[in-house]
Amino acid sequence: VHGVPVYDTVREAVADHGPNAAVIAVPPRALRDAAFECIAYGIPLVVIVTERVPRMDAAQVVELAAREGVRVIGPNSMGLISPGKTKVGSVGGPAADTARSFVPGSTGIMSRSGGMTTEIASLLAQQGLGVSTAISIGGDPITGSSFASLLPLFEADPETEAVVTFSEPGGAMEAELVETIQKQGTGLRIVSFIAGNFMAEMPGVRFGHAGALVQRDEDSAAAKASLLRDAGVHVADALADIPALLRG
Repeated sequence: VHGVPVYDTVREAVADHGPNAAVIAVPPRALRDAAFECIAYGIPLVVIVTERVPRMDAAQVVELAAREGVRVIGPNSMGLISPGKTKVGSVGGPAADTARSFVPGSTGIMSRSGGMTTEIASLLAQQGLGVSTAISIGGDPITGSSFASLLPLFEADPETEAVVTFSEPGGAMEAELVETIQKQGTGLRIVSFIAGNFMAEMPGVRFGHAGALVQRDEDSAAAKASLLRDAGVHVADALADIPALLRG
């Protein structure tokens, strides 16, 4: 189609091209089979755009990927980008918009929100800062990668000097990140922003997307911010504070 080869199966595509990444955008109930096929044929990176994947299906995909040594980003991910090098998925939008928002630099981004991945990159660009790699890790309750599992990749990247994380209420990713920092330490400056502090004033009202399920007090934005601060993470009270915190 328009000069791009199209295949009926992943097997055929792998045989002809040996891809090192796959992007999956299918209806939620078709996701498990599509992901299983990519994993079965040894594609090492699978980015799942599909959102609201049935939890059992998502859990099975994540479990199989871990067993087979495949990195999964998502579900509900916009993808990832290393500016000036590569882009997988739709993060940043059209090429011209992506080039304006994502400027090469030394700051990594990990965000639960696809849109905020670009928003943070754009904010950094406006302040003369750039991005090494930005990852929309996915907004569904069950995702293949987390802040904690991706942090070592940024640690190993000589082009990354700091990392920004964007969180929302719900889930335990921040607690896992804190545990990793406390056990292993980190040579990176980490700046975090957690959306949803206003939710404490509106009990019983649901906000956000599929991943924003607040089940315990520890899942609230305020509790996460306190936990991260205690671990030495620099927590921004507003998005606009992020560049200054990165500069120290």
